[in-house]
Amino acid sequence: MGPGHLTPAATAGVPEGLRPEQILALGDGEVVLLDQTRLPGEVAWTRCRSWPEVVDAIRGMVVRGAPAIGIAGAMGVALAAQRGPDELGALRAEIARAARALREARPTAVNLAWAVDAVARVAAEHPGPAGELRTALAEAARRIHAEEVRRCERIGAQARPLIGPGARILTHCNAGALATGGYGTALGVVRAAYRADPTVRVLVDETRPLLQGARLTAWELDREGIPFTLIADGMAAAMMAERRVTHVVVGADRIAANGDVVNKIGTYGLAVLAREHGIPFIVAAPTSTLDLSLPTAAAVPIEERHSDEVRALSLFGRPAALPGAPVANPAFDRTPARLVTAIVTEQGVHRPPYERSLRAARDAALAAA
Repeated sequence: MGPGHLTPAATAGVPEGLRPEQILALGDGEVVLLDQTRLPGEVAWTRCRSWPEVVDAIRGMVVRGAPAIGIAGAMGVALAAQRGPDELGALRAEIARAARALREARPTAVNLAWAVDAVARVAAEHPGPAGELRTALAEAARRIHAEEVRRCERIGAQARPLIGPGARILTHCNAGALATGGYGTALGVVRAAYRADPTVRVLVDETRPLLQGARLTAWELDREGIPFTLIADGMAAAMMAERRVTHVVVGADRIAANGDVVNKIGTYGLAVLAREHGIPFIVAAPTSTLDLSLPTAAAVPIEERHSDEVRALSLFGRPAALPGAPVANPAFDRTPARLVTAIVTEQGVHRPPYERSLRAARDAALAAA
């Protein structure tokens, strides 16, 4: 893992494809994160030496993407144990305090709560002593990371039959290796499709306001040599009308029991456009993203982020908005299940009625654990 802040020239050997431990890693007394706020101009790592620093990194989007923030949250709990007191009762209290704060760092993606709770359960059930408890939590966090990467690889393989020859795939936001700790969900589908058919091409939505598509997805595809074209968000409808899109493939931050999908703002609009133009709308997500406790997505909290994220764009060296312009900045939206052609998890391709197919996927994942 490269320390400090490294220039692109200094990291010329870093990916074709990013290795999982280059994206985030639990070290000895630290969590090391590839700083996604600095990409694509600079490849740099942030070292978190306390669990509150992991909370800040998640909130500040140094690490982002539902599976990746789940992994970071799990590592944050393990870091709390590494840095915590030696007395077992005090150590358990510190772990519990860290788990509560990490769980609440970002409210929409279910993977964060899922992963934090998984490591916290290990802590609650472990008899001690403190040293063995620390080791158990570190192993649990690293295991979650490895399992999420394997899930994404399997998602790509499961989705491959859905992508026809010569596909033109539109993506939104970043659901690649950066967002998942390795390989990717929507970009995992792209990677698998391109390996099987090098004529596959990708249209990358820039994804305002933080430009995860322009900054991150395009960067990943460029480093792997997968052909892509970057477009502004408002161009998607015209591209579909001109038959320049054959599939829309997105990730998810939470999927309800009925198949409603919560994902980056703008996803719902793409689903509506895809339905209008007869284009398959495919959601790729691991079973850790399923929240079957919710019958629909109506109750999923939608994070409202700072207004400066919308005002920050500059054109010709000048601000693009009035400094005091009122801003709405919801980070996510809800796509109704009726607009979703298929949901792909590591367990397979799921079709309506999603209540039954997603429950079967979660049961199979639990049985395999």
